[in-house]
Amino acid sequence: MSLVETIQDKYNELNTFAGNGLLGSMREKAFEKYNKSGIPTSRHEEWKYTRLTSLANKNFELNATAILPSDEVLNSIRLQTEYAAELFFINGVFIKEISSFQNDAMVVLPLNEAAESEHKNYLHQHLNQSSKYMKDGMNALNAAFTANGLFVLIKKDKVVDKPIIIYHLTDTTDDNVFVQPRSLFVIEENAQVQLIELYKNNGLQESFTNEVIEIAVHENAKLEYYKVQDETENCHHVGTTHVQQVGKCFTHCVTVTLNGGTIRNNINMILEAPNNEGHLYGLYMVDGKTHVDNHSIVDNVMPNCFSNELYKGIMEGNSTGVFNGKIYVRQDAQKTNAYQSNKNVLMSDTASVNTKPQLEIYADDVKCSHGCTVGRLDNEALFYLRARGIDEKQAKALLLNAFASDILEQVKPEALRTYIGKKINERLNIDEL
Repeated sequence: MSLVETIQDKYNELNTFAGNGLLGSMREKAFEKYNKSGIPTSRHEEWKYTRLTSLANKNFELNATAILPSDEVLNSIRLQTEYAAELFFINGVFIKEISSFQNDAMVVLPLNEAAESEHKNYLHQHLNQSSKYMKDGMNALNAAFTANGLFVLIKKDKVVDKPIIIYHLTDTTDDNVFVQPRSLFVIEENAQVQLIELYKNNGLQESFTNEVIEIAVHENAKLEYYKVQDETENCHHVGTTHVQQVGKCFTHCVTVTLNGGTIRNNINMILEAPNNEGHLYGLYMVDGKTHVDNHSIVDNVMPNCFSNELYKGIMEGNSTGVFNGKIYVRQDAQKTNAYQSNKNVLMSDTASVNTKPQLEIYADDVKCSHGCTVGRLDNEALFYLRARGIDEKQAKALLLNAFASDILEQVKPEALRTYIGKKINERLNIDEL
């Protein structure tokens, strides 16, 4: 049976053992919404360039059993760094047994346990806030299957001095799998944290990930968030990152797509308090038939906020890219400064990009700008390097590396920056720069 045909049966199966309460109520409402919306098609304006219909009609194993991978597999995907916590999702399920999080600055719980704990008020306040912005069936479908998710609380006044790393591993050695990881992070007042999500795959069958992570950042807190997609062309991904800046705080978010099949990244940055500051960066460097679609929302709700957004794309082979960035400036958001830029380089005649930066401004005392470029490498710069004895292939690689460096420099954790830099150099056939 197709994925669409099995969803109803699997939803009923989940409800028989997952219970009611807060999560049960959310699941019920979300499934009603999913039934009304369905899987998005190209007829939906927000999904005009990204088609999921062919995936929805395939046979994917839904709620596949999370088989613990071997130490060899786990070690192959680990970043070589010290960490404050190492958290594993296997086929969309948070696996507490192989995760490590002994740190007095944080609380780590499975989401269903958090709903019954002393922290349940945070779930009432922040869980499923992304649905206010993501009104499509994919977001609703993830909420409808919320059970084996993750809750992390960074405690008030605590500085987590090493990164929290979340590994998302899809195991497709036996079947095609459809997985739906769900996370809620709450960063209390005056806390600081670096959060890394790394997506990897083990197996030759197809995977389809439908992920939602929601992060609530409170007064005077600081968040650095990094999402890295490094799977195979058999791995498809729809992901939503929802950053809710509850109090005056600072956020810095970077999304890097290195490989995959059909990819849709949604990131929402909601500046709910005066004097908030937020930065969004993205790099997509893809080849083959990879399709990557980046949709961003920056919503300025209150006055005196600052946001800066820069996304860059390098498209090779038959790959396609989409960028749709929206900046909202609400009526009360006077003195807003908001900037947005999308720059793309096409490296083949068969690669393409569709880019659409947008502004919706309802205040009259603001500074906002947006822009986009799509083109080839600079011929003058290429000629300059060739004239100094550098062959054409290496000259192009040097220029592309410099183009990507603006985003790579925004990756603060050294181990992650080294990992991404190595992947870029491998793609460009550069031994050392």
